[in-house]
Amino acid sequence: MPEVSAPDTPLVVAAFDFDGTLTQRDTFVPFLARGLGWPRFLAALLRCSPWLAGYALRVVPNDVAKGKLMQSTLAGRSLKEMEDWTTRWLAQDFPGQLREATMARLAWHKEAGHCCVMVSASPDIYLPRVAAQLGFDALICTEMEVEGEGDSARLTGRMRTPNCYGEQKVLRLKAWVTGRFGAAALEGMMLYAYGDTGGDKPMLRMADHAWYRGATWDGV
Repeated sequence: MPEVSAPDTPLVVAAFDFDGTLTQRDTFVPFLARGLGWPRFLAALLRCSPWLAGYALRVVPNDVAKGKLMQSTLAGRSLKEMEDWTTRWLAQDFPGQLREATMARLAWHKEAGHCCVMVSASPDIYLPRVAAQLGFDALICTEMEVEGEGDSARLTGRMRTPNCYGEQKVLRLKAWVTGRFGAAALEGMMLYAYGDTGGDKPMLRMADHAWYRGATWDGV
């Protein structure tokens, strides 16, 4: 992704959720299904069904259900395999997924010279290539734990960072801005934020200008 230089004028950041905001729907489940194939993917869903059902009933936290699914589908898989999965998913499932209206907003921000950041709960096994392809200046997302190096590097199935969801989006975005531009830039920045679920609302509340499901949002 392109290097972002320190701004001479007050920093303007446009933070975009990915799944359901830039895209028509969730991408992580189709990514897993494409990589595993439907028989193995359905078997993994069955193994995780108690936690997934609990999440649907709002008695199991998002990060717990997601963690069980990740361990069931990703543990022990090599980074090379993830690259292969990503290549197939980008070629076969990603085309046609982008929302034209949100992409137009992204294009407007880029033309205006704003710093465009993707902030997603989806993992860093495929989002870096997506963010680079869409021209984002930075990516903030859930990062996966890796053991080994080089050709032996493999996912453990565990998250290295907290699930980038809800308040974590605010914490991670603030940390990124402070680390990249300094605390003064964070204090003076103007933030545009785009989301589509309750997990995005903390980030939207932080924003000076917020869009929820394609419409301006007043925080209600």
